[in-house]
Amino acid sequence: MKLKLKFTLHVLLLFAIWTANANLSVIVPKPKQINYNKGFFELPKNFTHFSNQNSEVSSYFADELKSRFGIELKTAKSKKSATIVFEITQNNPRSEAYTLEIGKNIVIKADSDKGLFYGVQSLLQLIRAAQKGDNKIVSQRVEDSPRFSWRAFMLDEARYFKGEKEVYRILDAMAELKLNTFHWHLTDDQGWRVESKKYPLLTQVGGKRADTQVGGWNSEKRAGEPHEGFYTQEQIKQIVRYAKERQIQIVPEIEMPGHATAAVAAYPFVGSSGKGAEVAVVFGKLYDVFNVTEPKVMDFLKDIVSEMLELFECEVIHVGGDEVRFDQWEQNPKIAAYKEQKGFTSFMDIQIEATNKMSQFIAQKGKSMMGWNEILGKNLHADDNISFSDPSQKIASNVIVHFWKGDLKEMASAAKDGYKMVNSYHLFTYLDYSYKTISLEKSYSFDPVPEGLEKEFHSNVIGSGCQMWSEWIPKVSDMHRQIFPRIAAYAEVGWTELENKDFEDFNSRLGAIVENWKKMGIAPAEL
Repeated sequence: MKLKLKFTLHVLLLFAIWTANANLSVIVPKPKQINYNKGFFELPKNFTHFSNQNSEVSSYFADELKSRFGIELKTAKSKKSATIVFEITQNNPRSEAYTLEIGKNIVIKADSDKGLFYGVQSLLQLIRAAQKGDNKIVSQRVEDSPRFSWRAFMLDEARYFKGEKEVYRILDAMAELKLNTFHWHLTDDQGWRVESKKYPLLTQVGGKRADTQVGGWNSEKRAGEPHEGFYTQEQIKQIVRYAKERQIQIVPEIEMPGHATAAVAAYPFVGSSGKGAEVAVVFGKLYDVFNVTEPKVMDFLKDIVSEMLELFECEVIHVGGDEVRFDQWEQNPKIAAYKEQKGFTSFMDIQIEATNKMSQFIAQKGKSMMGWNEILGKNLHADDNISFSDPSQKIASNVIVHFWKGDLKEMASAAKDGYKMVNSYHLFTYLDYSYKTISLEKSYSFDPVPEGLEKEFHSNVIGSGCQMWSEWIPKVSDMHRQIFPRIAAYAEVGWTELENKDFEDFNSRLGAIVENWKKMGIAPAEL
C-alpha cells in the first residue's frame, strides 16, 4: 500500500513539474486560453494530414515543416490514420479563431482558412520548441482568437526603397506573429514606388531623386548620390499573392492631398504652385500639395486609386491626408477664390471636401478609405505656426480614421461619434524612435483603446499598427534593429486580451522567436 502511495505521489509530482513548465507557453502572441492535459505528443519522423476541406493552408504547412524542421507531410487516407487533422467549417469566413488540440494526434479546428492558418502558426512554434527539447509536445487544448481585427505593420519605402526580398522576409515574420495587415507607404515627397500603367512618369520621374538629406531634420549635409527604385505591377501582384497565402491584407498608402512632391515632379499640372517641382531630397513637412479644386486633378487621383485598388485587390486603401501645408493654396488666386465661393471657413475645408469625394468614389467600388487623423479637421501641428482655422466641413462617417498624433481625448470623441479607429499613437508605436524613447516594455504596455472610452464604444477601435518610417534609416540592417524585437510586442498588443498580458512572461517566450529571426537573416536589437 505504501509503495502504491509513493508511486502515485511521484507521478503527481512529475505531472506538477511538467505542467508548471508547460504553462510557460512558447506561443507568441499569447493565446486566449490553454488547458494542459496528461501525456505528450511525440514528434514522428513524418506527419500525415487529413482535411475536410481543400485549403492552401495545408500546402503552406507542408512547406514550412520541410524547410524549417526537415519533416515530410503526407496525405492520410482517413481521419483516423492522420497525425494532424484540419477541420474547417466555413461558417464564418472572417473569423480568425481556432482551437488546437494535442493528444494522441493533433486537431486544428476553425471557421475559416484564417483561423486554420493561425492554428498552424501556433503549432509550428510548439514543434520548434519540441525539436530543441525532447521531441515532445505536452498534451493541451488551445482556444484562441484575437482581441482586435486590425493588427498592422507599416513599412515606409517612399523615403528609402528596400526591395521585394525584404518585403517577403517581413511578410514571413508578420505571419508567424499573426499580424494580418501590411500597411505599405509607397508615395511621398521623396519618391513614388509603385508603377502606374496610365501615368508611367510617376515612377520614371517620381521614383528617382538626385540626392538625400543626411544628419537630421535641419541638416545641410547630403549623401552625395542619387536614390531610386520602384515596384513593377508584376512584382506587386506576386507580393499580393504571397501575402494572401499568409492571411495578410496589403493596404497601400497613396498620399493626398499633401506629400505630393514626387507626383508633381512627374506631372506638374497636378500641383498647386504652377511651377512644377523636383523630387524632394530633404525630409519634413513640405509644401507641395495636389490642387484638388481642379476636376482634372481629382480625375488623376481617382485614376490612380482605381488602378491601386485593382492591383492590390484590397478592401481598404489609405490616402494619408497628414501634414498638409496650405501655403500653396493660400497663394493661388484660383484656389483662394474657390474657398470664398464655397463659403468655407478654412482651407482645411478644401481638404475635407476632396477627401469626402474620394471616400464616396472608393465606397462606390465597394471598398473603404482610411486616412491619418488630420482628416478629422483638427490642427495637430500648432507648433509649426501654419495658417489654420476650424473647418465648417465634417469628414464622412464611413472613413476609417488612423490616429497617430494629438490628444487621445479627440480619438475617444471620434470613436463615440461612430468612426472606426486604428490607434497608432506615435509615442508608443513609431519604430523609427529609439529604444530609449520607446523601450520594448513600453511597446508592450500600449493599449489601443484610449483611457476613459466607455465600453460601449470599444468596438469602434478596430486595432493598432506599428510604423517603420525610414527617413533616417537607409540600411536594411539598421531597419531590422528598429523593428525587431518590438514588432513581437505589438503583435501581442493586437492579439492578446489585456488580462492575459504579462511582460515578463512575454520576454520568456521571445527567445525562440528571436532565434528564428536570425535564421531568416534578421539581426534584432540586443537589449
